[in-house]
Order: sequence, then structure tokens, then C-alpha cells
Amino acid sequence: MPHNQTIQKKAIVVGATSGIGRELAISLISKNYLVGITGRRSENLNEISEQYPKTTFTSTFDITKIETIIPSLDDLLEKLGGLDLLILSSGYGDLNENLDVKIEIDTIETNVNGFTSVAIWTYKFFKKQGYGHFAVITSIAGLRGGKVAPAYNASKAYQINYLEGLRQKANKESGQIYITDIRPGFVDTAMAKADKKFWMASTLKASKQILNAIEQKKIVVYVSERWALIALILKLIPKSVYKKM
Repeated sequence: MPHNQTIQKKAIVVGATSGIGRELAISLISKNYLVGITGRRSENLNEISEQYPKTTFTSTFDITKIETIIPSLDDLLEKLGGLDLLILSSGYGDLNENLDVKIEIDTIETNVNGFTSVAIWTYKFFKKQGYGHFAVITSIAGLRGGKVAPAYNASKAYQINYLEGLRQKANKESGQIYITDIRPGFVDTAMAKADKKFWMASTLKASKQILNAIEQKKIVVYVSERWALIALILKLIPKSVYKKM
């Protein structure tokens, strides 16, 4: 290979049919990655692959159907011919002040069960390979409980802690596996459902900040960055005060 050529990097974006995931997939393609994209809506994936036929591969699956995750990711891995980065952008949550059981269970199936299955597959592959980068869109909501969407906040807290555990594991087992926890505030997607929204970032701005953080191998990043201030305040509110909010 001529010395001026570089090996093309490969990435998978789980949850690329819309929102942040779609923007990240397109941004990675523009950075000369080969990209595998997944999601439940094949027509949305096909829109991207038809626009970038030489650099994308698709796999339609539902992250809540646990039995489909491993064969689907294995298939994408084979098509890509390797993997440097996996971004998990697939998530679910809804306002649920009336505690509708279905909403809570659907949230857990996506954000806990599906997330865990993808995380294990990714970590095991990168461990066997000896290197890799796993990045997950969690949420600032994972820092405290929330009365309007209890399962969502709790599931994001699970993700944050699980990633911290994987990071410890990677540090002991391999110095070349990187774990990035991406905690958005409000991003202009269908997931932004709170009544009062502020510091809203576009998906383009969010994806730029996320990819910049990944390139810098950051451990935790808030999107947009000013949400780090809100995170600090949230952590400092005493439980006696927080329960009245």
C-alpha cells in the first residue's frame, strides 16, 4: 500500500434511522468511514444507503428483540470487514406521570435489555480484537430520578453505571478499549418531550460535539457542553430538597 494512503476506518451506528443517530452516521460517512447502520425502519436506512451506496451497509432490526442483535451485528461486521467504533444511539422514553406499565416496560426493554446486549457484544469483540471504541448516547436524565418519566431516568442511570463498569474492566484487561458516555440535554429530536426546553441543540451541532469528543477519547461529554453546569447543580441538590421538586 502506498505510504500516503490510510486504512479506512469502520463504524456501526445502532439506531441510525432518525435524530442524533442518523446525523452521526452521515457525519461519519463524510469523514471517510465505512458505516454500518441499524434501526427498525428499513425505509429510513435505505434513504441513507441509497445516498451513500459505496460507504454504507444496512441491517434492519429492533433492539428489543434480543435474539436478533448478535446475528445482525455479526452480519454487519462481516460486511464492513472490521470495526473501530460502535455508537449506540438507540433509545426510548416517554412522559409517564400516570405510570403506564407498558411505557415503563418498553423503556426498560430498549434502554436496559437491548443496551446491555449491544454493550456485551461490542466489548467482547473489542477485547478479542485488542482495541476499539464504544460510545453510547445516555442522558443527563440519568443523574437523578424523575417523576415524569421514572423508567427513563432510571434506565439512563443504569447505562451510565454500566459504562463505568466496562471502563474499569477495559482498563484492567486492555488499554486500547475506549468507552465514551455521551449525556445530551435537549437536542431537537422526537425524544425531547419536556414541557420546558432550553439550550436546545440541533442534531448537526450535537453530532459535531459528539464526534469531536470521540476523537479526543473523552470519558464523559455533555451535549451541548454548557449542560455540564446543569449536571453539577443536579448532583449537588440535597435529597430532601430534590424530593419536593
